[in-house]
Amino acid sequence: MKAGLLPMLLAAACGFAHAQSVMLTGTIGSRAILIVDGSAPKTVAVGDTFQGVKLLSMTAEQATVEAGGKRVALRMDQPVSIGGGSAGGGGGGTRIVLPASSGGHFLTQGAINGRSVSFMLDTGATAVALSAADAQRIGLDFSKGRPVRMNTANGTAQGYLVRLNSVRVGDVEVYDVEAIVSQQPMPYVLLGNSFISRFSMRRDADQMVLEKRF
Repeated sequence: MKAGLLPMLLAAACGFAHAQSVMLTGTIGSRAILIVDGSAPKTVAVGDTFQGVKLLSMTAEQATVEAGGKRVALRMDQPVSIGGGSAGGGGGGTRIVLPASSGGHFLTQGAINGRSVSFMLDTGATAVALSAADAQRIGLDFSKGRPVRMNTANGTAQGYLVRLNSVRVGDVEVYDVEAIVSQQPMPYVLLGNSFISRFSMRRDADQMVLEKRF
């Protein structure tokens, strides 16, 4: 192999690095409690690194971290994707562990059709549900989907039934997943039962564990 080719290949490999999901779930004095890629919560001091994520600074409600050469500000219980614009790598995993946020919700970063999104587990949702804004951002054409009426806290709303090529959380990926695109704004993409039904699910203390069935 020519000497000049190796750096080019390494640079290309770095370009395909998958995004990391990082969430600030609490603070203890001068330490931050971080969840990285669905890990158990870890108390990290300023200057320390956990799973490739370095804590640079923090306040009572916010922390600044660095991963993959990128700096981002984390706000409490708001997962952030750091790194590549899509979730890459193999999707051959079978187990998802979702720690509860301080508000009791199960939040995680993931991907739809290879594009990064923020998920919230919702066992009461019939299907994966996302806003029209999120659908447009990830390049999902829902205009040809089947129109449906959705029951929401604010009454009924127009939605579109579509099928997603893939839904990925961590190293677990499932295919051909039914979803509903809502015209109403949504803070998260809901991981509903069209995704959950592919798994057996159990609560383990403050974690939700999903084991892939098919």
